[in-house]
Amino acid sequence: MMIGHAKGESVMAQQMPVSGAAGGAKAAAPLRNDSPATSIHVERARRELLRAAMDAVEEWVVVVDAQGGIQFLNAPYAEFLGVEASEVLGRDVSEVIENTRMHEVLESGRAELAQLQLIRGHHMIAHRYPIFRDGELIGAIGSVLYHDTWEWRQVNAQVQALEAEVDYYRQALETPNGARWQLSDIIGDSPAMRELASKVRKIAPGGASVLIRGESGTGKELYAHALHRSSARAKGPFIKLNCAAIPEALLEAELFGYEEGAFTGARRGGKPGKFQLADGGTLFLDEVGDMPLAMQAKLLRVLQDREVEAVGATRLVTVDVRVIAATHRPLEALVESGEFREDLFYRINVVPLQVPPLRERRDDLPTLATHLLSRLARRSGRRPPILSETALERLCAHHWPGNVRELENVLEAAFYLGGSHIQPTDLPDAIGARHGDARRTELSTPPSDSAVLAASDTPVATGSLREAMAQTERRLIEAALSAANGNRTRAARQLGIAKSSLYEKLNRHGLLAETP
Repeated sequence: MMIGHAKGESVMAQQMPVSGAAGGAKAAAPLRNDSPATSIHVERARRELLRAAMDAVEEWVVVVDAQGGIQFLNAPYAEFLGVEASEVLGRDVSEVIENTRMHEVLESGRAELAQLQLIRGHHMIAHRYPIFRDGELIGAIGSVLYHDTWEWRQVNAQVQALEAEVDYYRQALETPNGARWQLSDIIGDSPAMRELASKVRKIAPGGASVLIRGESGTGKELYAHALHRSSARAKGPFIKLNCAAIPEALLEAELFGYEEGAFTGARRGGKPGKFQLADGGTLFLDEVGDMPLAMQAKLLRVLQDREVEAVGATRLVTVDVRVIAATHRPLEALVESGEFREDLFYRINVVPLQVPPLRERRDDLPTLATHLLSRLARRSGRRPPILSETALERLCAHHWPGNVRELENVLEAAFYLGGSHIQPTDLPDAIGARHGDARRTELSTPPSDSAVLAASDTPVATGSLREAMAQTERRLIEAALSAANGNRTRAARQLGIAKSSLYEKLNRHGLLAETP
């Protein structure tokens, strides 16, 4: 057994000589059509060579026709079953091999890979493939790759150990400073994604603070990595902190560090904070909208003065850090409600980036799905399955409130539930079950009659479907605000959406400054 590489994937291969009838290795003259032998003799010699080759491998192989009749059984398999291969030709495969599923493969036309099969008291790992010719199913082939589960576990453990070691060293080489992804790693060729990539290339070389906004699961962190990798600070450290994951009592120490003896349980010698660790590089503050107010004031001072004072310290330390923040929350609404400092908002929102949700870039969905399935295949050591057209249609019809993260979870479930081809039945029932679920997901209650009438009285939108939908949404919002006399809370309730969602839409349509 040898482990090699083909087309970028790890593969296992066996090499062994082909034996003749006497059991010894033979050297044979090449079979050529221009040899003196007649074509009948050449064809017979080729069949004998093929049979000898199939008998030489350790895998057990059976071939059946479209009715399930055995057309070939190699010698190792026949020996294990205790039969003569020539005597079982034409017999139904279920009469010769117990618990076979060859008939199911013939009926479904779908391959079954790495399936457990109990034969004569032994659990084995078997592959089964349908055979097509000119689009017509003419039979199936089955092979027993591992003769017991222990053998499979031994090989699988060896492969996983090797792949884990390779991945460790590859990641260590590619991410010496903590930033893993660059702009070319982000999947998407829709107009919105191309425009966003162009903006990232323009702002990456500078040192201005960047605020990345977008719904949960859109991949905001990927753009933080890409900004660092494309900047002059690429060789410096990339440090990240999730502001929502750290308790308020520990957040100051995490951000600014602490001196020895600063508090009970403090580490001997103290500990540097994220700002000190990011000196000369980039600090990524994820979920910055969840940062407590008291900490916002201290963060603002550091951003203004470029100086950090650790907990328990008596002196300030100068730091050179570029701050990239991200949030899915409507900071304008939080500023208005007093939950987020207005001065800090302007300080971190020097250059805003808006990551579009998946439902607004459905053109990228096929490429994304293929990429995610290939990544799952690499992790599990399987071949990537093919996504059927009907399954892809179901995916495209879904609203994707969880965006790419939800798509990844859905495809992971389908990856393990389906076979070599993912069908709609392998997807969760809620995925694309209703083509109108995009509207139903976003609106908890239908809009009022007045808003609908106001929108219907306006001229028909022109341009692409996306532009028409955006124009219609804008008119509905304007009508709701007018009916609510500018009260955003009542307008959001009338539209049947959360107030935070209304602020996001106002910002997207440039209406935030126009409304009180």
